[in-house]
Amino acid sequence: MPQLRLALNQIDSRVGDLTGNAEAVLRWTRHSAEQGAHLVAFPEMVLTGYPVEDLALRTSFVEASRAALRTLAARLAEEGFGDLPVVVGYLDRSDTDRPRFGQPAGAPRNAGAVLYGGEVALSYAKHHLPNYGVFDEFRYFVPGDTMPVIRVRGVDVALAICEDLWQDGGRVPAARSAEAGLLLSINASPYERDKDDTRLELVRKRAQEAGCTTAYLAMTGGQDELVFDGDSIVVDASGEVIARAPQFSEGCVVLDLDLPAASADAPVGGVDDGLRIDRVVLTEEPVAPYEATMHGAYAERLDDDEEVYSALVVGLRAYVEKNGFRSVLIGLSGGIDSALVAAIACDAVGAANVYGVSMPSKYSSDHSKDDAAELARRTGLNFRTVPIAPMFDAYMASTELTGLAEENLQSRLRGTLLMAISNQEGHIVLAPGNKSELAVGYSTLYGDSVGAYGPIKDVYKTSIFRLAEWRNRAATERGQTPPIPENSITKPPSAELRPGQVDTDSLPDYPVLDAILDLYVDRDQGADAIIAAGYDPALVTKTLRMVDTAEYKRRQYPPGTKISAKGFGKDRRLPITNGWRESV
Repeated sequence: MPQLRLALNQIDSRVGDLTGNAEAVLRWTRHSAEQGAHLVAFPEMVLTGYPVEDLALRTSFVEASRAALRTLAARLAEEGFGDLPVVVGYLDRSDTDRPRFGQPAGAPRNAGAVLYGGEVALSYAKHHLPNYGVFDEFRYFVPGDTMPVIRVRGVDVALAICEDLWQDGGRVPAARSAEAGLLLSINASPYERDKDDTRLELVRKRAQEAGCTTAYLAMTGGQDELVFDGDSIVVDASGEVIARAPQFSEGCVVLDLDLPAASADAPVGGVDDGLRIDRVVLTEEPVAPYEATMHGAYAERLDDDEEVYSALVVGLRAYVEKNGFRSVLIGLSGGIDSALVAAIACDAVGAANVYGVSMPSKYSSDHSKDDAAELARRTGLNFRTVPIAPMFDAYMASTELTGLAEENLQSRLRGTLLMAISNQEGHIVLAPGNKSELAVGYSTLYGDSVGAYGPIKDVYKTSIFRLAEWRNRAATERGQTPPIPENSITKPPSAELRPGQVDTDSLPDYPVLDAILDLYVDRDQGADAIIAAGYDPALVTKTLRMVDTAEYKRRQYPPGTKISAKGFGKDRRLPITNGWRESV
C-alpha cells in the first residue's frame, strides 16, 4: 500500500487579518515540510478567519480573500514548497451562479483550495450549509456541488468541509463512490460542553460510511463569543482512532498512513446527491517505501471542569489579544463571580495585566472587603480600593430614592466608576454576570452589566462554584496557591445592596433554579414539560416569567464566551416585545 505522511495544522486565525493568517499558513507549512509531510492541511476559512459573518456579503472582502489565496500559492512556491500540496480554507465566490431572490448577493462560498505548483490546483465549496445555533450559512453562502478528489503520491484524497461530515449524505457516501483512500475534512467547529464525545463518534461513523481513513482537522482559538477547541481526529476505515490532537492548543499533527492505491479506472462523472466528481491528479507515483516514524498520538482528554475552564480562558484571551487590548479591569466584590472572573483573567492575560477594584458601600461586609483583598494577594493582580459611600451620599442628597432604586444606584455608581477608570487608564472592563442571573434579569443595567466582555456569561451559578473549586484544586495539585479564597466559595451569594441581603431573598436555590433554566433556556421545554419533570408549578411559572421579561436586559449585555449548546446571543433569539407567556 502507498505511504503518505499527512500534516494537520490545528491553528488559530483572526477574522479579517488576511496578511497575518497567510503568514501563519506559510510558517506552519514550513514546519510541516521540515517534518517530511507529503500533504499539508489547514482549517476551514483559515485564510479569512471564521466566522466572517456579513463580511461575506462585501465584494471587496471576497475579492481580497481570492487575491490573498493566489498570492499565498505563489509565495509557497517561492519558498520551495511548490511540490507540496497544501489544503487551505478561504472565502470564495461562485463564478457561475446568477443573482436570484433568496440567494446571498455575490454568491459567496465557504471554500477550500489545494495550492500546488504556485497555483490554485483545485477549489471547492462546502456542500452542506448549517443553519442552526450560531450558524447562518444559508444567509452567507451558496453550496458546492462537486466531490473534490486529489491524487497525491498515488493516493486519492477526497475533500470535505465541516458540515459535510455532520449531515447525512453528500460527500461522505460520495467519497466511497469515488473510491477515495483518504477523506480529509477541514473544520472550524465551535466548542460546546461535551461536544468532544459527539465529535469522536461522528468521525468514527463517517469513516465507516466512507469506507476509508478519515482525518478531521479542526481550528483552535477564539473569535468573539466562539471558542474553537481543536481536538483534531484521525480514524481508520473501521473507525479505530489513529491520532487525536490536544484540546485548546495550536500544533501540527504529523502521521504516516498506509492507504489504498488509487485505481487506474477510478470513477468519474456524477455520484449520489447530484455531486460531480472533480478529480485532479497532482502526483501519480507513490512515495518510495520508507520507515514510518510518525505515528501520531492520542492526547489525553481534559475532565469536564478543566475543559470548560480552559474554554473560558481561551475565549477571554482571544478577545483581549485579537482586539488589541493590553489589560482588563474587574470590580472585586469578594463574591464568587468576580473571584472566578479574576482567576480566569489572570490565567488568560497574566496577573500583571489584571486590575481589580474594590468599591465598598456602607452595606459591604467586612468579610467581603477582606475576601477581595485576599484574592488580589493570592493571584498577584493589581488592586485598589475606592469606596462609593461618598458618591452615594451625594446622589441621595440630590434626589429621593428608596427601595430598588436606592439599591441599584450603588451598582450603577460602581459601573460608572469602572468605566471612568477604563477610559482613564485604558483597561477593558469585564462584566461578572453569570447565566443564571442573566436568565432571570438579576442584574442592574448600567451597573454590574457594564463591560466589554462577559467571561462567565454562559455559565450557570452552580457551575461557577464547581469551576472555582476545580481551579483551587488544580492549583493545590501543582503546588501553587489556590487563587480563590475559600470564604468566597462557601458564603451565601449576595449583592450586598441592603442589610442582610442574600440572593435567595429573590431567587430559588441555585440548584433548583439552574435545573429549571436548563430545561427552559437550553432545551426549549415549556411550562407543562418542566412541571412534569417534578418542579413546583408556582415556582416554574414565576421563573419562566422572570426569564421572559428580562430579554431587554440580555440584549444590552456584552458578548461573552459560549460554552453551552444554547448561549444567550446568536444561539437563542427571541423577540423583546413578546406577548406569549408559558402558563399552567
